Amino acid sequence: MAARNPVPAYQATRGSPLDVDRDFYSRIGASGARERIDCFEIPIRSGKAFVVPRGHLCRISTKYGPQVGDLNIWAKDNPRERFWASRTRQLHRSHVTTFDRLWSCLPYLRPMCTVVGDTLAGYSDDVGGRVHDLLGTRCDPYVNQMLSGKAFDFHCHSNLTRAILPFGLAESDVHDVLNVFQVTGLNDDGQYYMEPCPANPGDYFELFAEIDLLCALSTCPGGDLSTWGWGKDSDADDMLKCCRPLAIEVFKLTDPGLLEGWISPEPASYVGVHGIKMPTFEA
Repeated sequence: MAARNPVPAYQATRGSPLDVDRDFYSRIGASGARERIDCFEIPIRSGKAFVVPRGHLCRISTKYGPQVGDLNIWAKDNPRERFWASRTRQLHRSHVTTFDRLWSCLPYLRPMCTVVGDTLAGYSDDVGGRVHDLLGTRCDPYVNQMLSGKAFDFHCHSNLTRAILPFGLAESDVHDVLNVFQVTGLNDDGQYYMEPCPANPGDYFELFAEIDLLCALSTCPGGDLSTWGWGKDSDADDMLKCCRPLAIEVFKLTDPGLLEGWISPEPASYVGVHGIKMPTFEA
């Protein structure tokens, strides 16, 4: 008997924010009418923060071959509004791809960006693992110290922390990530697993900024995860050989017609006080 495929909890009903205009975003993703306004590489085991203006594109690419990247996103002028990985996972899927959106936290709850390009779209390995992971989160020195007894300062959490300092942010602003180019899944016992990154040189993941964004990306110290292992018997040097830089490009669209009818989304319309009744002074 075939396995039952349950209905998703959140439905993309016609006209809802989950029902994106695929023709619109397809035109943006495919358009060559773009001007590159920023371009740089993030070295191995490092991180960098950068701005992507609304209505612009951000492309993350594996220029030199497979490499996982951990992505954080904030509203540029309000870092309290930041990417909400778990709600994005509920609204769309555990591994995002073209036409999925990355949503911000409460009380803002709006699409921060929309995926318009993914050369690994549809990827699935022989055990059902998929790419661009929202199941897990960033590696960090606290878990590493707990499992291995060793201090290591170049986990993604630390890389992101250092990257955002010039923008006036701190460690507490680092949040759950989108693991770009990372293949993950759940095994038969419901346990999280990771598989080697399948990206080839030149593969990319491209986002359209719905609002002004501050982004930060870490090149994971596990590289392509082909020799992954933080813990008692692991050594960071064992994974060094599978680490590669990631390339970032930011593009301005040069054809005004491409954005005709597009409106940058406003924060959520709920303005209630959660049923709280404020006390009033009585003489």
